[in-house]
Amino acid sequence: MNLVDLSGNLLFTAFIAYLVGTILFGGAVKGSKNEASASNKRWGRLGIIVTIIGFLAHLGYFITRWMASGHAPVSNMFEFTTAFGMLLVGAAILFYFLYQSPLVGLFALPIAIVILGYAAMFPRDIQPLIPALQSYWLTIHVITAALGEAILAISAVAGLIYLLKNIDMTKKSKERAWLEFFMYTIVLVLGFIVITVGFRAAGYEAAFDYVDKNGAQAEVVYHMPALFGMNEYSPKTEGTMQPLAEMPAIINAKTLTTFTWSIIAGTILYFLIRLITRRRIAELVKPLAVKANSQLMDEIGYRSVLIGFPVFTLGALIFAMIWAHEAWSRFWGWDPKEVWALITWLFYAAYLHLRLSRGWEGRKSAWLAVVGFAIIMFNLVAVNLVIAGLHSYA
Repeated sequence: MNLVDLSGNLLFTAFIAYLVGTILFGGAVKGSKNEASASNKRWGRLGIIVTIIGFLAHLGYFITRWMASGHAPVSNMFEFTTAFGMLLVGAAILFYFLYQSPLVGLFALPIAIVILGYAAMFPRDIQPLIPALQSYWLTIHVITAALGEAILAISAVAGLIYLLKNIDMTKKSKERAWLEFFMYTIVLVLGFIVITVGFRAAGYEAAFDYVDKNGAQAEVVYHMPALFGMNEYSPKTEGTMQPLAEMPAIINAKTLTTFTWSIIAGTILYFLIRLITRRRIAELVKPLAVKANSQLMDEIGYRSVLIGFPVFTLGALIFAMIWAHEAWSRFWGWDPKEVWALITWLFYAAYLHLRLSRGWEGRKSAWLAVVGFAIIMFNLVAVNLVIAGLHSYA
């Protein structure tokens, strides 16, 4: 077995372990009315043991793929997203041992599972690094930034648990609507997985020539019916759907097409869940959070930002600017990815300011944490894939 096959098997092992760990943490939360009961502790211990096994397998994938490729496996969407999922699980393990709360694992692991499923939809082939990425700063900058984002994501996990426990789902309110919208966005990711697997199984393929942002001729292959065409496109494959609209060179029309199909599939999936269960998704998940200690969740959310914010600052801003100066002879260039990294940093800076000086605790703090994670995911999905820029290779 070669290293590439071994890394794939280790990643699959981690995926299965995270599924089992989620079930075990669920047993710890639902097993007994007494959170401190021996039964709950036993389920929690089993959950964290299986999660650690999964994390070690995930780490093994990361190391073996690094050995196979000769560089840190964070150079494309598949590699970065799987690394982000690994670091998210690592952060969840850390906060489990700090606070002994199985709820963190119960809610963090499904998010990691969805992230891994999302990553699996991208090409997994090992490709040689483009010149812009051939630097040791790739390892330093990207891994540190991803670690900061993973720790910050724990604040959203704690915030979501807090909101599920404290928002009354029986009464119509803006909070209930926004919480349900957050659940809807998670279903959209599942929609992306479903629609990608579906068209991939059907073998759909359509090639187009187009003019890229540098004015050069290029070719793109769609694996879904093209809703949007690349700049000055011309079709090469007969008998396939023609784009409904042409996009300017700054927009990656192929990814925008995938994004739109994902919204369509995710929306259909969301309403199917609503139709079958006759309940909102937030209502379905709420029973898992009813035993949560609100004060503890607020504390976990705050502490994760205190830890994650300086790590993110170091990786996403400071190391990024040093590498940018080495690669392009300037510290800052207002590239879309740079702009959204700054927006993310400013948001969490505002979170800490409001928390420390204005006393924004409880619900306000929880909502800020959830919105912060939404910004991180927008940066990962939309900015990386849809908007053309210096980071489009990611």
